[in-house]
Amino acid sequence: MAMTFSTFIMTLGETIQSENGPNLAYLLRPTSPHGKDLVKEFRNPTREALMSRYGGCIESPWDDIAVRYVMVTTHIARKRAGEAFNEQSQLVSQFFRYFINNTGWTLPALFSMLRDLRDLAFDADNYAKYNNQKSECMESAAGVVVKAFSNCMTDRTSPPSESRKWGVYYVVGLVLKCYFRVKRISLSKNILRALNANPDIPPLSEYPRSHQVTYRYYLGMLSFLNEDYNKSEQELTLAFYQCYIPAHSNQERILMYLLPLRVLRGHLPTRDLMDRFPVLDELFTPFIAAIRAGDISAYDAALDKWERRLLELNLWLTLERARELCIRGLFRRVWVATDQNTRIPVSMFHCSLRLKGIDVSMEEAECYVATMIYQGYMRGYISHEKKMVVLASANAFPRVADRSAPVS
Repeated sequence: MAMTFSTFIMTLGETIQSENGPNLAYLLRPTSPHGKDLVKEFRNPTREALMSRYGGCIESPWDDIAVRYVMVTTHIARKRAGEAFNEQSQLVSQFFRYFINNTGWTLPALFSMLRDLRDLAFDADNYAKYNNQKSECMESAAGVVVKAFSNCMTDRTSPPSESRKWGVYYVVGLVLKCYFRVKRISLSKNILRALNANPDIPPLSEYPRSHQVTYRYYLGMLSFLNEDYNKSEQELTLAFYQCYIPAHSNQERILMYLLPLRVLRGHLPTRDLMDRFPVLDELFTPFIAAIRAGDISAYDAALDKWERRLLELNLWLTLERARELCIRGLFRRVWVATDQNTRIPVSMFHCSLRLKGIDVSMEEAECYVATMIYQGYMRGYISHEKKMVVLASANAFPRVADRSAPVS
């Protein structure tokens, strides 16, 4: 049965009276079935006309929120993403007037409205870009979400179990999504600083797993971009293991950055893992196969082939650094071929490089060996007088993860 606007307002009032957060979120979601009913009821609505007719029929600010909901659904139906975003932004601002004076029962509605706001900003920016227009809706959305963050953080009167602070990590995740989208990542520091400075926030482990995973993912990404690879690997690993198994795309997004960090430590992914993620398999398997074979030319070819994609993902420098593992693998094969002899002529390492398509002089080959020793991939020294590499009798090629700084 179709829902009229009068019925919608009455249902909205009952929901507020009973403090039913999930139902409030459903009522104010533009994609809910009753949204289409309201679009059909009002062919060409204006906010002024609706407020003159329905203003005051429900306590403020809910009359304005109900009217703006109609405007949002109408603009969406007419494919007017920019106007829909503006109305949704005003709707959320009106909602804040009620939210800051109440307990956390409204959090499900807040989450839903902020998510819809971000989605509308994404659509509006894409539409503007397609039509060669300028749009900063996502930045505006980030500003609105930051206000929601402040409203959640400043709750000092609600009982602990009903506090608005239980929405903090979800809102932080949404803010970081917006900042990453508009490439204003540096602004994330202000949010994280404010979050860490508040001692009254419950421990992260007490929040829903989905909130934890999103927060840890973006914390790991920020550390990754700052080249703090140890912290990045720690946060992304926790995010991956806490991620719901059916959330395949989220797992793939985490592994996109976790796999290169694990490779830097010498931990190569198994075939079973790669089979579960075809996109990652296509991107990373050429690099992994080259590392296993010590094939530097194949590794360089993969870097050239995927350069544009890796630059888009901010992964090119990380995988270029992992090229050292290829060289280590090649030199280890030379060592194995000599029955693990502790004295190997530099010329053998030189020949191995040339066989793999790396056309270097003897002096450059010696530099390759010196670099491997300096960085801890090999244990030994070079006798320049005899042009001989003298390797340690035990553990000549330590495990990559055992190096003092395996990801540096």
